[in-house]
Amino acid sequence: MTTYLVTRHTGAVEWAARQGLAVDRQIDHLDPADIRPGDVVIGILPVNLAAEVCARGGRFFNLSLDVPPTARGQELSADELERFGARLEEYVIDKPGVPHGAA
Repeated sequence: MTTYLVTRHTGAVEWAARQGLAVDRQIDHLDPADIRPGDVVIGILPVNLAAEVCARGGRFFNLSLDVPPTARGQELSADELERFGARLEEYVIDKPGVPHGAA
């Protein structure tokens, strides 16, 4: 099992470290073909990629936060992520016609 943190943002990498997350690979972009059953993917992904993670038997945890309009589009620090309520939320996304764990 591999745990991936998908982000290009240093604030998110620092936030994950502060949370004590055991990350095996920090990557800027995810190739869903790399995902194996039991892998964990953490980040903010387009829904089609998150669905493919789930279809391949992986688990997807969205890095959710409540960003005010004044802070959108900016590079956020780990402190700002904490202030904006950063948290991991697991989503199971099924793509119609593709059995979960079958890709």
